[in-house]
Amino acid sequence: MTWIRSPLVIIVATQLLFTAGDLLARANLRHNPFSASTFLSWWFVLYFLIRQVAMFGQLYVFSALQIGKTMALFSATSIVVVNVLGVLLLGEVLSVQAYLAIGLVVLGFVLMSVSP
Repeated sequence: MTWIRSPLVIIVATQLLFTAGDLLARANLRHNPFSASTFLSWWFVLYFLIRQVAMFGQLYVFSALQIGKTMALFSATSIVVVNVLGVLLLGEVLSVQAYLAIGLVVLGFVLMSVSP
């Protein structure tokens, strides 16, 4: 199972977890504004657990790659994951210019991931 130890797989999985938690929080905070009782709700406990698992993945990648490369890969992955889920789940549509910029981010991700 060497693919599980691949930093790139961990980066994508980590960003998917962070984004899933963010979508969960967004959906619940729309109906119930943030208050002290939020910390005791079922969704916040789930949100917290998702983010803890994602944090462990993030720490693994920090230990495996250089910090500059790690942060660039996390940033690029975040932009791509959030925009794909924004289109698929939320029906958000951006301008052509924005999608071109996202394409450049994907190109940057590919170049960063294959560089030594």
